[in-house]
Order: sequence, then structure tokens, then C-alpha cells
Amino acid sequence: MCFSPGPNNVLCAAHGSQHGFRQSLSMISGMALGWSTLGLIVAVATGAIQEFQRAFDLITYVGVAYIAYLSFKIATSKPLEKGERSEERLGFSTGVALQFVNGKAYVHFGVLMTSFGTLFGTTLSGKVLLILLNLACGLPAVMTWAAFGTVLRRAFATPESAKLLNWGMGSMLFAVAIWLVFPH
Repeated sequence: MCFSPGPNNVLCAAHGSQHGFRQSLSMISGMALGWSTLGLIVAVATGAIQEFQRAFDLITYVGVAYIAYLSFKIATSKPLEKGERSEERLGFSTGVALQFVNGKAYVHFGVLMTSFGTLFGTTLSGKVLLILLNLACGLPAVMTWAAFGTVLRRAFATPESAKLLNWGMGSMLFAVAIWLVFPH
């Protein structure tokens, strides 16, 4: 599941295609910290989440708007010339912030804690172990998507093809935002 397309994975692919793998590591580190922190918050608040469903629905819509904004920025970004670096690189704080407006992440951790949380025990230490296991699977996923984006950058080396790549990656991220709006 960690390797399936979602806001984090698609954004990593898009960022990797724009800036390269190494330049994406700061954002990926932020995603890891934000993801784990969100997982811990959901683990502690699992019972209360059902009571505040409307608040989490609102978070989903804020997240969708943020993801749509990022998709627009990616789709309309100017292709980089060979050796050129963009100043509009996303960093650590964007990686962290995205997790807290990522509706899919709340659902993911809600299901994880309620369905699989008992496998490791119902104590906080069992839930922390589950979060760390999830991070151990999720971190390679986002890194793989960033590396995939870097490969795409090489394949789409001309300015015309790079524009198509940016548009395609932005469109895929926008499709994820749309997917998050509709109930599954």
C-alpha cells in the first residue's frame, strides 16, 4: 500500500523530476517526521476521531486545496535547463505540513490503528512499533518515487518534453486531490 500513488508519492516523483533525488531528500525527511507524528497523534486519539468526523472532513478539504495548489505549481513550472537549479524547491517544512492536511494519511492511520493496532498490543508502545514499521515501509516508497521522477527527468530532457512531464506530473497530483474528495 505504501507504494501506491498518493499525495506523498506523486509529489516526490514530481519533485524528483524537477530537482533530482538529492534535492528531494529534505522534503522526504519532513514527510517522514510529519507522517510519524501524525501517526502518533492518530494512535493516541483513535477513539476521539470518530466523535470529530466533521473536523477531519474539513482537514481533508484543506488538504485537497493544498495538493491542488502544489499540482498547479508543478504543472506550470518552467522546465530547467541542463545544470540549472530551481529556487522553488520544496523543503522539510512542506514535507511536514503536507502530512497534516493529507486526508488519506488520517484514513490510513485510522484503519491501521483500529484494524492492525491490536496485533502489536493496545498500549502506546505497541502503536509506536506499528508506526515505526509503517515508516520503514513508507520511507523506501517515497524515495523510490523520487528516484523514479529523476529517471523521468532524464527521459524528458528537451524543454518541450520537460513541459509535458511537468504538466503530466501536476495533472497526476491533481487527480489524487480529486480522488480524495470523493468517498471510496
